[in-house]
Amino acid sequence: MAESAPVGNHGPSLRIDKFLWFVRLAKSRSMAQKMAEDGHIRLNGRRIERAHAPVRTGDLITFPHHHGVRVVRVVQLPGRRGPAPEAQSCYEELKLGD
Repeated sequence: MAESAPVGNHGPSLRIDKFLWFVRLAKSRSMAQKMAEDGHIRLNGRRIERAHAPVRTGDLITFPHHHGVRVVRVVQLPGRRGPAPEAQSCYEELKLGD
């Protein structure tokens, strides 16, 4: 289940490493943690260097993927690492330039 935001009324959030793993954008949670800690991920345009950065509905995540860059918008926070169709319903793929 998604974790609640500790302060303020920003709504529920989920660690970025868990989000990327739950929605199958990273093969493992440790791979997602490494991507975040190495500074390869941008959250709403800002570079992050910690795996526990909170992700909320509506956030934009930019990260390297294979031979290019992917940009996704968070549509909903997943409660688990489910099957691919369930995972894909949690984000919207954006094309660069959108």
